[in-house]
Amino acid sequence: MAGAAEATTTEAPRGVVGVVVDRVLAAARHGVQGVALRVGAMALAAVAVAWVHRVSGPGVPCPVRTLTGIPCPLCGGTTVFIELGSGHPVRAVAANPLVVAAAVALAVAPLGAGRRWWSMRPASRAVILGTALAASELWQLARFDLLRM
Repeated sequence: MAGAAEATTTEAPRGVVGVVVDRVLAAARHGVQGVALRVGAMALAAVAVAWVHRVSGPGVPCPVRTLTGIPCPLCGGTTVFIELGSGHPVRAVAANPLVVAAAVALAVAPLGAGRRWWSMRPASRAVILGTALAASELWQLARFDLLRM
C-alpha cells in the first residue's frame, strides 16, 4: 500500500524539452521578458496564419455569419492576424479593434495589467467585457453595412 502512495507523489523524470518548456512558460508570466515572449509568439502565429491564408485561400468562413448572415462580435478575428502577419496593422484594426485590443492586453499582462484585471470584482469584469462585446458587435454590423434602417 505504501508503494502505491509513493508512486502517486513522485514525478516521472522530465527531459530537457520539459524543463525548457517549464522555464519559457514561467518567464512568459512576468515582466518585460514575458511581454517579449508573448509578442514574439503572437507575431510568429500571425505570420504563419498569413502564410497559410496566402497558400491555401480564405479558409473556413465564420459559422455564425454563414448561418445567420449576422457577424458575431469576434468576426474578423482571423483577419486581424492575417493582416498583422502581412504587415497591415491599420487593416487589422479595421477588421476588429476588440481582437487587436485583446491581443495587446494579453501581451502586456505580465507588466501588471493582468494582476489588475483579476483583482477587479467579477461584476466589474463582466460589465467591461459586455460593453466591449456590444461595441464590437456594433462595429461589425457597421463594417458589413447591416445598420441601415
